[in-house]
Amino acid sequence: MADPDRRDMTGQVTIGSVRAAADRLAGRLRRTPLVRAAHLRERFHDGELLLKLECLQATGSFKPRGALNRVLTLSGPFNGVVTASGGNHGLGVAFAAAEAGVPATVYVPASTPEPKVGKIRRWGAAVEVVGKVYDEAEEAARLFAEREGAAYIHAFADPEVIAGQGTLGLELLDEASDADTALVAVGGGGLIGGVALALKAVRPGMRVVGVEPTGAPTLHRSLAAGHPVTLDRIETGAGTLAPRRTTALNLALAEAWVDETVLVEDAEMRSAARWLWFEMGVAAELAGAAAAAALMTGRYRPRPGERVVAVVCGAGTDGTG
Repeated sequence: MADPDRRDMTGQVTIGSVRAAADRLAGRLRRTPLVRAAHLRERFHDGELLLKLECLQATGSFKPRGALNRVLTLSGPFNGVVTASGGNHGLGVAFAAAEAGVPATVYVPASTPEPKVGKIRRWGAAVEVVGKVYDEAEEAARLFAEREGAAYIHAFADPEVIAGQGTLGLELLDEASDADTALVAVGGGGLIGGVALALKAVRPGMRVVGVEPTGAPTLHRSLAAGHPVTLDRIETGAGTLAPRRTTALNLALAEAWVDETVLVEDAEMRSAARWLWFEMGVAAELAGAAAAAALMTGRYRPRPGERVVAVVCGAGTDGTG
């Protein structure tokens, strides 16, 4: 059972703040397509599968939703923005800073793929490579924020970032109001927290299922323990799904709105990415293929006739090589 103090934290993100984010972001970001996966060589269940192609969002992932919403709600004096990222959030912050006309600095761990580092720089942000994992880059980014007076934008634990990510859920319901289940990849928990809140607020009976790598089951273990758990190590190539620890806010939102979490192997995400490319012509990174992998492997088994939406959250070629 959720800790009462943590349950109170869910009020930091509401359907009102998600709707306000949607109004704020209107016309500033792409409305990504929801595509029916039909005429397939290989099917996973006898219902309907829909793909929310957030891999076609600006910068190639859902991250600009939360980053731009946060930048647009900053107040008071600040000397640019700074963040830490495994890649996609850094791209989102770089994009948001460019849109708002403010300088950005992005700290990344050495494990971040060089193509993503290059894209962050092309969006105009300064990049600092620190540490081997996200947590080390985050510590350095926070020190930079204190030293330089920059506004720190957390990748997944900021209420305005979470509200921005929740706008994906509102879009999904606009296009598939009768969907039964949403499968959403989980890293720190910002995406699934915002999306699950939005879906449940509008359609309480809809199921929300989180999908994590077996090598980084951060939220899965935290939900089982009833408190945020720090992983001893990370053993996945899906770097955007690999923080060692979630936060109390993200855990509270998951406890309130997420129905279950399932785990998939890296090899299974890679197979799903190849399926997405072969069947749909969609180039998804490992993280982007996690939701489809949950269906392919049977880790999530839909009921007969169930209408399932799998969120393809990020673009890339690491899953198809």
